Amino acid sequence: MYAKYIKRILDFVLSLMALIVLSPLLVILIILGAVFMRGNPFFTQARPGKNEKIFKLIKFRTMDNRKDKDGKLLPDDVRLNKYGRILRSTSLDELPELINILIGDMSIVGPRPLVPQYLPYYTEEEKHRHDVRPGLSGLAQVNGRNGLQWEQRFAYDLEYVRNITFLGDLRIIFLTVKKTIKSEGIVVRGTGVTIDFDKYRQMQMEERENDIKR
Repeated sequence: MYAKYIKRILDFVLSLMALIVLSPLLVILIILGAVFMRGNPFFTQARPGKNEKIFKLIKFRTMDNRKDKDGKLLPDDVRLNKYGRILRSTSLDELPELINILIGDMSIVGPRPLVPQYLPYYTEEEKHRHDVRPGLSGLAQVNGRNGLQWEQRFAYDLEYVRNITFLGDLRIIFLTVKKTIKSEGIVVRGTGVTIDFDKYRQMQMEERENDIKR
């Protein structure tokens, strides 16, 4: 009952209330973002949602558009400026995702939406993380976030999908707030200990092929 009906109603009501209450802060961040990012303060990126349906994730931009002499964007960790680091460390860059929750692309709690380039590399079991709407935060995020290895992250995602409860969601929200205040586990994708999933899975496939050849 909760997972099928009540969860979506709560997502809509709570995200609408949050957008109204936080509107002054959002306006300030939009203005600051336009100044520090020298243009559009928002960043949108395609992400797979429920049933792998692609939607546009909305965030505040944390990286500028600096390029090298050949016109190519500099690495993520270089383009993440001081203002962007503040947004990341406080998770304020995630606030526009409330719009994604309001319109039904996402949920407050669920597996984090990853990039579409990972889709071909999931196992049949791992694909079940897309049986539900992706979340602003999830079980994996409160149990290690980007510090987890991929198998661990997906194990938490699947555990959540199999056991969605109101009390479980409340617990995840509480732990998310706690970790956000402490700024725990903030990592730029592609710059942390864990490599991108597609590269990780390709490495695994190459290792298996080499083992077979031996």
